[in-house]
Amino acid sequence: MSAVEDGRDPSPALPPRMQALARLPIFLALDGKRAVIAGNGAPVAWKAELLSAAGAHVAVFAELPCEELRAVAAQAARATIVLQQRPWRIEDFADAAVAVGGFDDEAEAERFAGAARAAGVPVNVIDRPAYCDFSFGAIVNRSPLVIGISTDGAAPVFGQAIRSRLEAMIPRGFARWAEAARHWRKAVQSSGLSSSGRRRFWRAFAAFAVSNPEREPASSDFDAILSAKDQATAAGAGSVTLVGAGPGDPELLTLRAVRALQSADIILIDDHLSPDMLDFARREAKTVLVGKAGRFCQQDEINALMVALARAGGRVVRLKGGGSSMFGRAAEEIAACRGAGLAVEVVPGVTVGRGRASAQRAKPRGIIASSLLRIAGSATSTHSASAAINKPRLIGRSRKIAGSPLEIRMARRRFSSISGPSTKPRISGAASHSSRVKTYPSTPKNAANSTAAELLLTV
Repeated sequence: MSAVEDGRDPSPALPPRMQALARLPIFLALDGKRAVIAGNGAPVAWKAELLSAAGAHVAVFAELPCEELRAVAAQAARATIVLQQRPWRIEDFADAAVAVGGFDDEAEAERFAGAARAAGVPVNVIDRPAYCDFSFGAIVNRSPLVIGISTDGAAPVFGQAIRSRLEAMIPRGFARWAEAARHWRKAVQSSGLSSSGRRRFWRAFAAFAVSNPEREPASSDFDAILSAKDQATAAGAGSVTLVGAGPGDPELLTLRAVRALQSADIILIDDHLSPDMLDFARREAKTVLVGKAGRFCQQDEINALMVALARAGGRVVRLKGGGSSMFGRAAEEIAACRGAGLAVEVVPGVTVGRGRASAQRAKPRGIIASSLLRIAGSATSTHSASAAINKPRLIGRSRKIAGSPLEIRMARRRFSSISGPSTKPRISGAASHSSRVKTYPSTPKNAANSTAAELLLTV
């Protein structure tokens, strides 16, 4: 069905999903290819070492190579580095994948860049942006997990500071898990799983890897994760998550809300919320407006749609305006999902009044930690992947907002009264933007099943 087959005016144009980029981050596959470097000095030596580490066979042209160049050539990081003690020539660009130059002389830098471009070779001249087709950013290396950071030359020191912080945050053990993912990918593809089943496997894999960064991946981990995913798929594996959007500012979404949006297959968003709320969602996620401007404007229609989508195996996120105390009609939606035997979780949003105060930079008088507990599954051991997947865990912990001393005491009293498995809706969260919002004519609630099948067709 098209966006507006019912003759209504189309929804207002949505803002672009991607803001302007100073540079497009592209990761080149240089394994076994040829790279040309001309010049001398420590910066040139570093570029030669970097290209070698990426698998390129590096030819360095320098009449009098410095000690740094000789050292990296003698102990190449990965592929060969060959020093040629002569000036570069135009024929040296033949079959080259990239070219890098380091020159003090402006005219020589211009000549090198011109020759490389004439030969169709992307070129970088160190510290001369006018002669660069690409740039080298700061790198966090957990290969095959690689993170590149660029400030477009505006503040390289700032980029290095960000790299240092990421180095401290990202465990080195992630390299082993990224390598394991590369080895396991073919097995997952040939396992007979549907596309949604494969996506569930990789979500479970990512959760386990993040929780066990220093663990050495083993085949038993693969089997346990696959088995846990199969059990979930066999059980229907659909779920509904109610996410509070708070006052509607994307920057005030909770971390749990962002994670929920990132894992969603289908997002049902209130038609009065800004599309910017969807900036954190997967690009593949389908988005449907619900409310006065949407096809599903009656509460029972929305309930029926959520149930139909989840029963079809979808991970449904219901993105609603307001905070924990302003979930309009949420009780009805929760009851409908539970009545259908579906898992339902609730991710409260930032309280609207407090969120506005925060946006206005109001000075907080205190902190309220609002928490709900959820105990999921059980396990007797935490030394295997299956145990880590199924062990009891605390979900949806702590949102912080400003409050008075009296409110703080009330919040503490409320928190201390929560113990054991909660009978309240479970907590989870996420957020993101999508330009694929659809608007539909109003239809009877029995249309929910056919619409669910339509939406999930490409999920």
